[in-house]
Amino acid sequence: MEPNATLLALVRHGQTDWNRQDLLQGSSDIQLNATGRAQATQAGLLLSDASWDRIVTSPLQRAVETARIIAEICGVDSLDVDPALVERDYGAAEGMTREQATLQFGTDWPGEESYEDLTVRAVAAVDAIASRYPGQRLILATHGTFIRAFADAVVGAPTVKPDNAHSVRFSGAPGAWTVTAGLHLV
Repeated sequence: MEPNATLLALVRHGQTDWNRQDLLQGSSDIQLNATGRAQATQAGLLLSDASWDRIVTSPLQRAVETARIIAEICGVDSLDVDPALVERDYGAAEGMTREQATLQFGTDWPGEESYEDLTVRAVAAVDAIASRYPGQRLILATHGTFIRAFADAVVGAPTVKPDNAHSVRFSGAPGAWTVTAGLHLV
């Protein structure tokens, strides 16, 4: 890591029952299940390989609980909530499988946040958080499509959404990020 660079670990929350059932969660506030709590514990153990200054989390309970578990394992006392880290809003399709939503609405789901808008929001959110804590080591507990949108923008190519409780690490500064670990290209 370059001197004064910010180190980020964007962590997807642990599993929920809706993840297990392959339902679109988006902005719906669904809690972790037992598997998700175990996954968050494993994520904390993997992230304990570094010293972290702060955790910033989406306000959705699945991310908050993941963040709290990781904070306890990694010994991080500073935990902030940032609404800009919420998942993509799938509108009327939330609570449905992709197939059910497509059967009911076609490809234009009422109230869905576009992927392009999500990408702009994700980059702005991560850059704003990094600007507030320059040069720090930050864990951002957030959501799969949010992480994928940010990673797509950083590398300029499609990436794979991380599995539950997996992380993608970045180093750099707002507008100048480099992937350092955990990213898979399509």
